[in-house]
Amino acid sequence: MDINKILTADFLDILFEGKNKAYGAYELRKTYDKRLRNGLLGMILVTVLLSVGAIVSNSIKDDKVEVVAVDLSLENVNQDEKKPEPPPPPPPKQEPPKVEVTKFTPPKIVKDEEVKEEDEIKEVEKLEETKISTFNQEGTKDDGLVAPVEQSTGAVEAPKEEDYDKLFTSVQIQAEFPGGQSGWVRYLERTLNRDLPVENGAPTGKYSVVVSFIVSKDGSISEVKAENDPGYGTKEEAVRVIQRGPKWKPAVQNGRNVIYRQRQAIVFMVSED
Repeated sequence: MDINKILTADFLDILFEGKNKAYGAYELRKTYDKRLRNGLLGMILVTVLLSVGAIVSNSIKDDKVEVVAVDLSLENVNQDEKKPEPPPPPPPKQEPPKVEVTKFTPPKIVKDEEVKEEDEIKEVEKLEETKISTFNQEGTKDDGLVAPVEQSTGAVEAPKEEDYDKLFTSVQIQAEFPGGQSGWVRYLERTLNRDLPVENGAPTGKYSVVVSFIVSKDGSISEVKAENDPGYGTKEEAVRVIQRGPKWKPAVQNGRNVIYRQRQAIVFMVSED
């Protein structure tokens, strides 16, 4: 390179003097500053766009879904049946009429003034119309008939033992999710797809699904079905959550585990922030 050009030449031109500049290294170093400037400008532009998008999205109100767990119990299906009327009270017992009784006094020879009135010997005709005993009693004449003894014709039924293998709809202790109400809420939070109504276009409102299922004596779940369908996929989601859940604590009647039909409500609350 000419000595006059060295003072005004670029460092890269001096470094690559006599070398193959078309190889690529010369071009990369030559355009390094330009590419660095373009990269910084591009990164700043992307950061600004992301910030603007976040601000715009936060300014738009999104629908919020809440889930409310409600426990339901079956009412006794026999409550409308008329209870049998209690039997009428037994009639008051009536004492049989008193029969005239005459005291029998064995014959004894004494003075007339020593004979007491109750010890006076009765005439034979009078004794035939009364009963003879050791005392006197006023009453009706003895007609020789014996009053019939009343016999009860009502059959006494033995107490019926309750069938504990039937399906109960009313029990003393209802079936319960393991862990109680707090355990049920935690299970819904982990398992339930709460955003499903919004994803299916559900407007703001309350969507309650009542699920009926049988809890066996060992707590197993079967015959899961929804009694209503508010729409937007809530029915299918509520049934799915019950079906895939763990065993429940069985219901108890008279200290025994029994088969019980449980009703559980799952409420989807769609609201605006």
